[in-house]
Amino acid sequence: MKRLQESAWFKALGIELSPVSHRERLVSALGGLLGILLVYVVSRFALDGTSSPIMSFSMGSTAVMLFAVPHGPLSQPWPLLGGHLLSGLIGITCLLHVPEPMLAGSLAVGLSIGAMHYLRCLHPPAGATALVAAMGGDTVRALGYGFVAAPVMLNVLIILSVAIVFNFLFPWRRYPLFLMRAMAPARPESGYAAISHEDFVYALTQMDSFIDVSEEDLLRIYALATGRHQDLAAAERRAAPPFV
Repeated sequence: MKRLQESAWFKALGIELSPVSHRERLVSALGGLLGILLVYVVSRFALDGTSSPIMSFSMGSTAVMLFAVPHGPLSQPWPLLGGHLLSGLIGITCLLHVPEPMLAGSLAVGLSIGAMHYLRCLHPPAGATALVAAMGGDTVRALGYGFVAAPVMLNVLIILSVAIVFNFLFPWRRYPLFLMRAMAPARPESGYAAISHEDFVYALTQMDSFIDVSEEDLLRIYALATGRHQDLAAAERRAAPPFV
């Protein structure tokens, strides 16, 4: 009973209990460390002698996406690039044309979410880019739209490069996600109908909500689950006593 109550509380609070190895957790942490370190070092070198801020602080949350959830749809290159670019432009526009900081920040975040939805480049850390740009004060105001080029997009290009190289070092990780297609799982054995792309599209339209898991990962989960079922069934047949 106590275990069931704990499970209900975990579900209500959104505590994720999916098994992830210590190796994967350490790799994610190391990737985040290297990503932010290189963003800082390269940006400091590139922007040396300017009044531009060295780093956009939204890179911290972007690092979580690229190194802890590298296969997630929200972590892919177009959401990363498009999300930060759109949000930076919207944030600067609000800063320059909306005098009240509280309204400018709120408007920038709301407009950025809508724009990212329509242009299919949702990237949660970009909301922080919009907010920082809209409420950046005199330093950001002096840079104007140049703030979007440096530090924002400069930081983005650096961390994107690090993510591509770093994740390639580990066979179970591939970034960008399309590289995972080379690791396509075997098709399920007979007895299970294959799930098609159209099946996924239909299911997602019925849910009408953005699901932060890729179609490739869903197919891998499906193939692994059905494969395990077939393995267990085969083991039971081998263990069964022969006919006498």
